[in-house]
Amino acid sequence: MKPVMETDIQYLPGVGPRRAALLRNELEVATIGDLVRLYPFRYIDRSTVQRIADLHPDQAYVQVVGTVQKARLFAKNGAELPPDKVKYNLANRLSVIIADDSGEMEVVFFKGIKWMHPRLAPGSTFLFFGKPTAFNGRINMVHPEFDAPEAAAAGVLTGIYPSTEKLKSGGITGKVMVKLVSSALEMVLPKLEETLPEYILREKGLVPLSFAYRQIHFPTDQNALAKATYRLKFEELFFLQLSLLKQKYVRSRNAVGLAMPRVGDAFNRCYKALPYDLTNAQKRVIKEIRDDLKGGHQMNRLLQGDVGSGKTMVAVLSSLIAVGNGYQACLMAPTEVLAHQHFANVSKYLAPTGVKAALLTGSTGAAARREIHAGLKDGSIGILIGTHALIEDTVVFKSLGLAVVDEQHRFGVDQRAKLWAKGAGGVAPHVLVMTATPIPRTLAMTLYGDLDVSVIDEMPPGRKPVQTLCVGENKRHAMYNFIADEIAKGRQAFIVYPLIFESEKVDYRNLELGYEEVIKRFPEPQYHVAILHGQQTAEQKAFHMDAFVAGRANILVSTTVIEVGVDVPNASVMVIESAERFGLSQLHQLRGRVGRGAERSYCILMKGYKVSKESQKRLDLMCATENGFEIAEEDMKMRGPGDLEGTQQSGLPISLNIASLARDGLILSDARTYAAHILEQDPTLEKPGNAVLAAELRKDRYVRKDYSQIS
Repeated sequence: MKPVMETDIQYLPGVGPRRAALLRNELEVATIGDLVRLYPFRYIDRSTVQRIADLHPDQAYVQVVGTVQKARLFAKNGAELPPDKVKYNLANRLSVIIADDSGEMEVVFFKGIKWMHPRLAPGSTFLFFGKPTAFNGRINMVHPEFDAPEAAAAGVLTGIYPSTEKLKSGGITGKVMVKLVSSALEMVLPKLEETLPEYILREKGLVPLSFAYRQIHFPTDQNALAKATYRLKFEELFFLQLSLLKQKYVRSRNAVGLAMPRVGDAFNRCYKALPYDLTNAQKRVIKEIRDDLKGGHQMNRLLQGDVGSGKTMVAVLSSLIAVGNGYQACLMAPTEVLAHQHFANVSKYLAPTGVKAALLTGSTGAAARREIHAGLKDGSIGILIGTHALIEDTVVFKSLGLAVVDEQHRFGVDQRAKLWAKGAGGVAPHVLVMTATPIPRTLAMTLYGDLDVSVIDEMPPGRKPVQTLCVGENKRHAMYNFIADEIAKGRQAFIVYPLIFESEKVDYRNLELGYEEVIKRFPEPQYHVAILHGQQTAEQKAFHMDAFVAGRANILVSTTVIEVGVDVPNASVMVIESAERFGLSQLHQLRGRVGRGAERSYCILMKGYKVSKESQKRLDLMCATENGFEIAEEDMKMRGPGDLEGTQQSGLPISLNIASLARDGLILSDARTYAAHILEQDPTLEKPGNAVLAAELRKDRYVRKDYSQIS
């Protein structure tokens, strides 16, 4: 027999098949357990009764005890109707005047009039609960709840649950939801099993689960609510981290790694030939990678670094360690543009080493492909750079030892798994995952909790800050003049248009109109304008991109195709059109395309006529700071972790019902440290005291496809 928490929601008294379908579709509530874990998102204090004279429209929900003075019916045209007309459904509005010893006010109803009118008879007294509003200079309440006056004595904090119009019209109102949750708790609490061992409750000062469930839904006071909230948040974040760290512990004990004890000649030759010193952050990260590679266990490391912090250099030197130990390396990029760019940069660094690199993308010709396949098999190609073409079955390495994945959230997990299967002798290669998307610490701990994390938190010397300006349409003429001045100095400019979905006709129209306008303002032969977007063929993209990179085109009009990795040191201006339509992380990535040369660079955020408060806040933050991690933290607070730069498809290992990665960073850190402490003592959770934890982790909500060998 199924546990109560796993029982289908339709069998809860008061639900049935029709309401069950609504709850499933609207709130993803499929079981009684789902309903118990659907927590109120705010609470209304119903413990106090206000005087009518003290009410004002700025207040939230309030309670008053009032006696009905008179009740009047009105038709649609505003004419008053006699009381007997209520039965013919002719009344459009019910206006009731109520009074207490301090004054009187109006309460208004537009629905359920036939039912309410006889109950709200003059002389009857009720407890009214609603939001005070002002109309014609007087306080009133629209559609308040009303109850017997003695209900005020039982006043407590009342939970407000997530809802939709479909739920309300299907009869699942706030009141009904409270009743359903109450019924669910009556079924669940007598049979509820504790999910945390007694020692954790004691050491962390947590209340029992039954207390937490009761008080989160029906709190007796603020103190009890705070204790319940903390217990449930800690538990969610603790199990989230325990599942990730257990995976990491098991992997680090079991995963045999290819041993790479030497640094090798190629590494030393490349390092000595560098025209500049590495930053201390780059040196620190290379040391962390070096320690992993010689340790005998498979490396699984995330390398975070802001745009332009020098991650590619770290990837090249790490690849050369693999080559120096007789292995091959590969670097997988999400777009052809970026793969070409990496190949150009890497080839430059490899020049003094004699190590051969090759480029493999979807548009590589058949003859070149055959040559690359042969070079990989015989080992003459040391480093392969490419797009997801690298994971094709026909690509066979002689001895793949290191796989570097750039902007890894752009690749599906199954795609990456195919690459790891190509490791030397059937042993998975070492894995270095790179991202230029600054990820807030709390999100990194969660999305990549089973990887080791390295951060390049220092910019190479000589990189000048990018001056960021936010301007409206009235400054467009001045913006074009500014671009012309920069071009006259020998510089280049990007103009980027939002293309949120490739199929959005409106966006393409904007891009086309924008391109036409730019060509008119910057005509040939004095100027050359290139254009780049997702519906071009690979050859067209390469033609326009090459023209811009080589300096033959002064301006590149583009969609966000250029967001990741395009490196044109001579470009000094980035114009972002309709900047209010971009997220913070995306704006930051785009800004990182300039400021790569020795010249002063500028990012101009062009905003539309109507900009929401939240969008303006994003634009102001962009003008205020260049720190990617600061921006990412703010982005997560504004938008929630799910939307952050592709993390949606990565998916959190479990869904969080009450904890928030944006707001509960301290609890998350504590939960992670505590989970690590438990696993140090008992990595496989085999001790009797941890049986409850092991059982909880086996539940469906924590079990995911085992990708522990990959990122």
